[in-house]
Amino acid sequence: MKTYIKVYGPPILKAIRALEKVAIDMPEVCIMNFFISSKIPPILAEDLGGYSNESRELISDYFFRETRTMIPVERCQTIISKSSESLGEYDFFFEWFKKPTMIELNNLIEKVDEALEPLGVKYTLTTK
Repeated sequence: MKTYIKVYGPPILKAIRALEKVAIDMPEVCIMNFFISSKIPPILAEDLGGYSNESRELISDYFFRETRTMIPVERCQTIISKSSESLGEYDFFFEWFKKPTMIELNNLIEKVDEALEPLGVKYTLTTK
């Protein structure tokens, strides 16, 4: 299940970065956006269900460079979705590892609202 976000800005780039920061502390989801899909090459060889050391370094470097946030190595293993082709017309999605409860969905909506409110962007949020 995915929660898709379409941002109507400006500032779209700042909004995407804010959503990336939201995801770092949400281990129940992975993410994809058009910046990740264009800046991180297709994930390199996987090992035992996880990313290779080189892929983890690319992911860690990306988040530090773009959000100024260090993410734990364990989170590098799970934060990027492998479903980039399903981004479609949306700018960003949170992909749930299991079907979310209503409480989890409401928690995500609250976090997204808090992250985007200072930017003044409008957005739509669709879970399917």
